[in-house]
Amino acid sequence: MGMHSHEHGVDRKLSIAVLINIFLTVAQVVGGVLSGSLSLVADALHNLSDAGAIVIAVIARKIGNKNANESMTYGYKRAEILGVLINSTTLIVIGLYLIYEAFNKFFNPTPIDGWIVFWVAGIALVIDIGTAFLTYSAGARESMNIRAAFIHNVSDALASVAVIVAGVMIILYQLYIVDVIATIAISVYVIYHGIVLLKKCILILMQAVPEGVSINDIKSTLNDIEGVDQVEHVHVWQLDENRLFFEGHLSLRGTDRTTIKSAVRSALKQNFGITHCTIEEI
Repeated sequence: MGMHSHEHGVDRKLSIAVLINIFLTVAQVVGGVLSGSLSLVADALHNLSDAGAIVIAVIARKIGNKNANESMTYGYKRAEILGVLINSTTLIVIGLYLIYEAFNKFFNPTPIDGWIVFWVAGIALVIDIGTAFLTYSAGARESMNIRAAFIHNVSDALASVAVIVAGVMIILYQLYIVDVIATIAISVYVIYHGIVLLKKCILILMQAVPEGVSINDIKSTLNDIEGVDQVEHVHVWQLDENRLFFEGHLSLRGTDRTTIKSAVRSALKQNFGITHCTIEEI
């Protein structure tokens, strides 16, 4: 019961965060159009990608919690990884488009209403900080997906600060170039985070050996176990961000094979955090 209500609480927090971000996106786009500020629109898209990140996190969690069945024997945990993949790709595309728009604006400058920029970005900053707290308390430490949403929120808050600064510079000195600089800075930051997340997802989906795990270390650890002669055809992969799998061919000597195998299993668990093992004797 406690676990179920915790899940419900997490989903409620995330849903509130989504609604706030969608409201904020609309407000910033309207503000951006009225004031002629591209950096406000950049910040708006950043916020929309946040809402997208959280929506994907919620849907992927729901799918990921479904039990394994005959056609999906590993379960649905990879749904979260696919969610992050979609989200990070979207971030990169949006970021590139905004940089293109910023250069366009640099060569064809238009006047900007600094006060609208200042107030809308100020409201955005308050909301970003609020949603960052919501997503963090919803489990950013445990889930890569929710952590991605949290990082978005924090970067949003920083982006809003950049836009506020741009607004002030426009009010005081009519420095419209600051709007272009802020847009490019926000976009580069978005793209960078998108690439980092995308790389992680691709490695998991490509069944790469998990970060921090060395096949050679595993072989030498297993070779040190009494009764293990040879270790071959070792495969280690990640189902999702938490669960590691091992598959290998082992040549064993001695009569008590069961004890040797359980020693292998506990060595893999203790040294490498691998909980699922398939051991084939050769």
